Amino acid sequence: MESTFPVVDMGLLQTEKRVETMEKIKDACENWGFFELVNHGISNELLDTVENFTKGHYKKCMEQRFKEMVASKGLEAVQTEIDDLDWESTFFLKHLPVSNVYEVPDLEDKYRNVMKEFALKLEKLAENLLDLLCENLGLEQGYLKKAFYGSKGPTFGTKVSNYPPCPKPELIKGLRAHTDAGGIILLFQDDKVSGLQLLKDGNWIDVPPMKHSIVINLGDQLEVITNGKYKSIEHRVIAQQDGTRMSIASFYNPGSDAVIFPAPELIEKAEENKLKYPKFVFEDYMKLYAGLKFQAKEPRFEAMKDMETTVNLGPIEIV
Repeated sequence: MESTFPVVDMGLLQTEKRVETMEKIKDACENWGFFELVNHGISNELLDTVENFTKGHYKKCMEQRFKEMVASKGLEAVQTEIDDLDWESTFFLKHLPVSNVYEVPDLEDKYRNVMKEFALKLEKLAENLLDLLCENLGLEQGYLKKAFYGSKGPTFGTKVSNYPPCPKPELIKGLRAHTDAGGIILLFQDDKVSGLQLLKDGNWIDVPPMKHSIVINLGDQLEVITNGKYKSIEHRVIAQQDGTRMSIASFYNPGSDAVIFPAPELIEKAEENKLKYPKFVFEDYMKLYAGLKFQAKEPRFEAMKDMETTVNLGPIEIV
């Protein structure tokens, strides 16, 4: 098992190195919950444009607001650890099932159009990755996409964040430790200012900033569907004293009414042939997650199990 952070060259999937590349993805999913993609098919030009617009928008529209928030809360002078706040400046874009890219205030039209184009590329990449995961798991092609589909298709959105320089990074986290609730997360992060860390074997490990790469991590829903074969991993952002870190995280999640449950084939293959996870409606999980994001995920799964006994979800049709 490799101890360095896994970097996957997607270009190799079209070559004689396909088998070892698939093996690398499998190892990353089973042992890390994270990997970094290069040659992912999204052009450097588009990534540079997204980055330039995002950084420009932050400077013009958000930086001053963030400074005012810090001043109003007296955060420069904190002496004790802050555990109910993140040192980040963010806005959200929704893409699926319905886009709000043209409704979000303060964005230049060119920026809106670029983000729309970027989201389309990321959506295709997410679906491509889900099929690669299906292949590694021995599930039929399209299984994960169907599992996420619900009645209106997947939910897909982007959290655009900037982590400004922080005077007391030892007392205030950029983003507190958590696992992601959803499906598969695609992150375009700053290649100069680091800060993202994941928890592996009890140690916090840096996710290395690499130019033009896309970092992938797995959310709670993939842990449930794979019956624990793949795990969602706790991660956090450490604020830095100098430099503003850009982070654009796109979440390809199940539709709100999608019913999530372990894939029957994977339960049959499990050594103890045991169902470890509950069956639930994704929206119900999200309602629970909203209040418990920065706590351990296991009690969330337990709470869904308790709900399951009271709600008969009925048979699931996979069409």
